[in-house]
Amino acid sequence: MTVARSAAHEQAVAAARARLAALPADAPVRLKKRTSNLFRFRDGRGGLEVDGLDRVLHVDPEARTADVGGMTTYEDLVAATLPHGLMPLVVPQLKTITLGGAVVGLGIESTSFRDGLPHESVLSADVLTGAGEIVTATPDGDHADLWAALANSYGTLGYAVALRIELAPVEPFVRLRHIRFDDAASLAKAVDVITAERSYDGEAVDFVDGTVFGPSETASGRAEQYLTLGRMVTEAPALSDYTGQDVYYRSIARLADEAGVDHLSIHDYLWRWDTDWFWCSRALGVQHPLVRRFWPGRYRRSDVYRRLVALDRRFGISERIQTRVTGAAGVEPIIQDVEVPVDRLAEFLDFFHTEIGISPVWVCPLRPRDTGSGPRNWPLYPLEPDTTYVNVGFWSDALLHEGMAPDHHNRLIEQKLMDLDGHKSLYSTSSYTREEFDALYGGEAYRRLKARYDPAGRLPDLYTKCVTG
Repeated sequence: MTVARSAAHEQAVAAARARLAALPADAPVRLKKRTSNLFRFRDGRGGLEVDGLDRVLHVDPEARTADVGGMTTYEDLVAATLPHGLMPLVVPQLKTITLGGAVVGLGIESTSFRDGLPHESVLSADVLTGAGEIVTATPDGDHADLWAALANSYGTLGYAVALRIELAPVEPFVRLRHIRFDDAASLAKAVDVITAERSYDGEAVDFVDGTVFGPSETASGRAEQYLTLGRMVTEAPALSDYTGQDVYYRSIARLADEAGVDHLSIHDYLWRWDTDWFWCSRALGVQHPLVRRFWPGRYRRSDVYRRLVALDRRFGISERIQTRVTGAAGVEPIIQDVEVPVDRLAEFLDFFHTEIGISPVWVCPLRPRDTGSGPRNWPLYPLEPDTTYVNVGFWSDALLHEGMAPDHHNRLIEQKLMDLDGHKSLYSTSSYTREEFDALYGGEAYRRLKARYDPAGRLPDLYTKCVTG
């Protein structure tokens, strides 16, 4: 079950391997990528060039598989699979997330209630290890330990240079229903029903995610929770377009209040969040009708917004403005995705609204994938089998007052998650102690894997990369 390899791909792999070998032994090793969706804005010295590993190598419509270079973006992958009536089992929300990045750094989307996370559909991975070797990792081969440990390894064991993944069939259109719930507990109960039955109110559900709006964003003056349920269909009476003047998330409450439905092409559904980076484009003024009219459509993309945020972080422009206007002692970025067991969701959201106060908030059900052969073990991101989790995503800032630590709010979130048997993704700020981190992210197993695949420590340690920098 090896990945299809073209001559150009083999040359690119050989070049990456040679560049790794040529780096000084004490040089920090990080990938040089055209785009990044990490929110650890750190020194990029020692970047490893990986040109040529960003191609879709082969799509097999009969076997429903795709062979893909590890640096291939989901935008390019989806463009190659949709003409065959297929999509990756899980397509993360942002176009420039790479397949390798989603596997080693985790990704999630509205099929995760059924198909888990992107690493759960990987059949085979060619990995450039820290030891400079190319190994093929499969579920039942000599490197099955590496295959299972790619998830949440963040390139600290090796880089996935090519992967074979499973694909799923799609229909041309998606019919959307937005359903409002009076409280988070009711929403959580609905999630339980949907994950168990794959349907709701007698209608099949192919996609599910949700949005929680704060009191200041609703006409009622109270927090409101919505689930968006998608069903693939062969025909649509009319299609909405949220790549122009209309903003997708602003349609949710309106259509729910009207008891209406919405239709998108499968392509536009998969990328519905990218145009406005969920709702984060509003901080850049892009949702103002006048600004939007003159902001070129080709720049209404998550990677453009992320570059603008990186520049702002570099020069501290918005922080200086906020502290001057509010008198706060500082500003703390709170950009996180966390997983909470569904029966603890209401408790987490109550804490979050009270202590953090960011809104809107994205929610997305997740259940480890059931392939019929028993639960898989993912040692670096252990989730309980037969358990439904809900990913909660929040991306904004909080003001710091005198005496607060720079990571005050993020640390509160981590402590609450540990109380609730939750986890969080590591693409952004983390403040765990080494002991906490090892307990949550398989520290003992990680050290064994590190000794086997990166014995000289060429690649950064996971805790160092994700917490201390």
